Amino acid sequence: MLNPAALYQALPTQAISRLAGLLGRTEIRPVAQALIGAFAHHYGVDLSEAEHGSPEDYRSFNDFFTRRLKPGARPIDDDARAVVSPADGYLSQFGAVEDRCLLQAKGHRFSVRALLTDADLARRYEGGAYVTVYLSPRDYHRVHAPAAGRLARTIEVPGRLFPVNEGSQASIAGLFCRNERLVCDFDTYALIFVGALIVASIETAWEGGPRSPYGTYLVRPAGKRFGRAEEVGRFLLGSTVIVLFPPGAVELDPALKAGMPIRMGERIGLSG
Repeated sequence: MLNPAALYQALPTQAISRLAGLLGRTEIRPVAQALIGAFAHHYGVDLSEAEHGSPEDYRSFNDFFTRRLKPGARPIDDDARAVVSPADGYLSQFGAVEDRCLLQAKGHRFSVRALLTDADLARRYEGGAYVTVYLSPRDYHRVHAPAAGRLARTIEVPGRLFPVNEGSQASIAGLFCRNERLVCDFDTYALIFVGALIVASIETAWEGGPRSPYGTYLVRPAGKRFGRAEEVGRFLLGSTVIVLFPPGAVELDPALKAGMPIRMGERIGLSG
């Protein structure tokens, strides 16, 4: 019997994701509306907090999936020192970076070096802290800056497209280091977008347009400054975001619990 990693390894995950991307981009109205209606019904998507509250308001499935929220729908913690959640979802794992590793799930740890693919960058986070947020299909899928910072560069890392749900995290070793990902290297933290099965692309706010997760390893300069809670990018279908903080940069909130639901703008800690 195949284990989960071997099973997904055997599947044409990139072809499946490319097909999902084509369907997601189509603006053929009957097709787009059928996809949106079926998805919204199946996952119980709440459109009452979105800028556009009717499925008919969206040109394509991607337009619907990356929907903006009404102003004020996500209040930002009003403490100037607060570091906030970058996304809606549930808190998968969090804590200290110990022995240069992060906890993926019970029985599975992975190294900062493998996640970031840059040894010098990884050393910056030894003894620091991390927060992992899983975005379910029904969630708001725009990702925001947890704190103010300047984006030094992005690193695009090719890889597999395994699912990143709770079952996969518990059964596939090194999951986040094996999947496609976009590492956003800020001067005060690192924000990592982890791709997944059927995630057709990741879009970034400063360049716009879809960024296919099928290319080669690339490093792109940036230099843009982001304010706290400013949008950084968005997923076209659900996935996971990991935030890394250097030692002493943040004191994680003692109220955090693994598995708890969380929304963008809610406090995850205080700056050091």
